[in-house]
Amino acid sequence: MVDEERNIRREVLPNGLTVITEQMRHIRSVSIGIWIKSGSRNEDQEWNGISHFIEHMVFKGTSHRSAEAIAREVDSIGGNMDAFTAKECICFNVKILDEHLPVAMDILSDLVLNPVFDVDDIKRERGVILEEIKMDEDSPDYLVHEIFTQSFYKDHALGRPILGTRDTVRKFERPIVSEFYRQCFAPGNLVVAAAGNLDHDRFVELAKQHFEHMKPAAKGIHSLPPKIASRINLRNKKSLEQVQICLGVPSHPIAHEQRYASYILNTLLGGGMSSRLFQNIRERQGLAYSIYSDLNLYRDTGCLCVYAGTSRESAAKVVQSIVAEFRTLKLESVPAEELRRAKDQLKGGLMLSLESSAARMSSLARQEMYFDRFYGLDEMIEKIEAVTAEDLKSMADEFFHGESIAVTVLGNLNGLKISREQIAC
Repeated sequence: MVDEERNIRREVLPNGLTVITEQMRHIRSVSIGIWIKSGSRNEDQEWNGISHFIEHMVFKGTSHRSAEAIAREVDSIGGNMDAFTAKECICFNVKILDEHLPVAMDILSDLVLNPVFDVDDIKRERGVILEEIKMDEDSPDYLVHEIFTQSFYKDHALGRPILGTRDTVRKFERPIVSEFYRQCFAPGNLVVAAAGNLDHDRFVELAKQHFEHMKPAAKGIHSLPPKIASRINLRNKKSLEQVQICLGVPSHPIAHEQRYASYILNTLLGGGMSSRLFQNIRERQGLAYSIYSDLNLYRDTGCLCVYAGTSRESAAKVVQSIVAEFRTLKLESVPAEELRRAKDQLKGGLMLSLESSAARMSSLARQEMYFDRFYGLDEMIEKIEAVTAEDLKSMADEFFHGESIAVTVLGNLNGLKISREQIAC
């Protein structure tokens, strides 16, 4: 399969592993990512956080390299190596000069394929992650999002923290780490993506050298779609100076055919300094320093969420002002000039994001995981341009209902109340 416009090529090895490349002749870098198509939503509650734990552990040493040797080798070729765990994937990636591609591929595949999971390292890393959990809990804007998500996807793995909890992390031992690794790191669950100054056939040969010995395996991890709970959740934390607010509604899944309308709706609402929320609540009313909206999209569900940090005295006013913006989007068509601006903002962000090899590599992997084909830039721009004011009005009408709005408020609440009547729209 070949995408002419972007020179994207894809190959599936006999054992089920997918290799995708995009050649970018005009640059000197190459970004490689090894993506595992399962993340924290694929964990049992008892082992919440284990995907993130494994992401940390592979850097602690392999059967060929110590942790120090890994760091030294990457530094010696001027590379940037990183990893992250999300709700639906784990990614290990490196960006290097094109001439160092074989060495980088050797290091990265070694990490993913040959971790030793040393018992002492596991014990130490538990301590590191417990500190990471504490650090995040000390960050109020992180904490309010975490509480909101837990409440929104109540009793579902999507609602649980990626890092896990103190109780689950303390229980991680070598047998469960090894077993979860074995289940997830199977070739049919892996995508190796690369973008930059590379040759597809040579890269596939490299991938075969490192990965073709992996045995095909059935992946026994599945996660049902969540039932969404739109609750009002007030959490008192007296030590906070500001009141943190998250307010969200269910939205479409990541691959929904109307996704471009939801991108524009989000951009208009709270995606930047010219957005309605920023202009009204920060600039005109002076009620918040930080206010924005974002889309959190998954394979079978999604959430359009607004965040604001404000004073206790202004909290109810901020909530009502956000809901007023929802109401306006339902009742009034977006003016042509504002729609044009949002489309141009979205297109500009998209084009700029595709200038780096790392962003292209990430885009390849995500399109492989969520769509059955690759979208060229021209096609995406065409889809953005096709969105009308009427599309946005009907989407706002679909999304914004008083009974489907979930609210989480965190801070020194001192008797603050938010009722369902206050968020009727």
